[in-house]
Amino acid sequence: MLKIQEIREIIKLVDSSSIDEFVYEVDNSKIKLKKQSGVTVVTEAPVVKAAPVVVAPVAAPEAAAPAPAVEKATAEAPVAVDSSLHKITSPMVGTFYQSPNPESPAFVKVGDKVGEESVVCIVEAMKLFNEIEAEVNGEIVEILVKDGDLVEYGQPLFLVKEN
Repeated sequence: MLKIQEIREIIKLVDSSSIDEFVYEVDNSKIKLKKQSGVTVVTEAPVVKAAPVVVAPVAAPEAAAPAPAVEKATAEAPVAVDSSLHKITSPMVGTFYQSPNPESPAFVKVGDKVGEESVVCIVEAMKLFNEIEAEVNGEIVEILVKDGDLVEYGQPLFLVKEN
């Protein structure tokens, strides 16, 4: 059985790829992802017997169909940020966490002062929890990702106004 985080990663990968449908079957579980008008649908149902996994890209029915997805992506593009602000970036691909556990407060909030060795978040990669340090002295101006989001290598996580 896949964990919810693994399912989220699969959804993101399918969403960012050119395939329209993805089916994954293992043991007594089946996950089917299908793109419809820019929306990803997830269903999970028990399977009577296991079958080999087959992944095949499905050709788009019309050449004009991808255009709305491109428009959507550009509409969600981040706005230009002040170049004088320092970006704390993710050193790896993984899951972003603002606190050491769900019951604890966030490491930092907007307006907090940080030092070079201040831990600002955790990025989980392959079951390892990696503490990310600010690397600069300053004040947190903006948090660019949400708790539990998947982050890419080099993706900006925080904007810091340096002292």
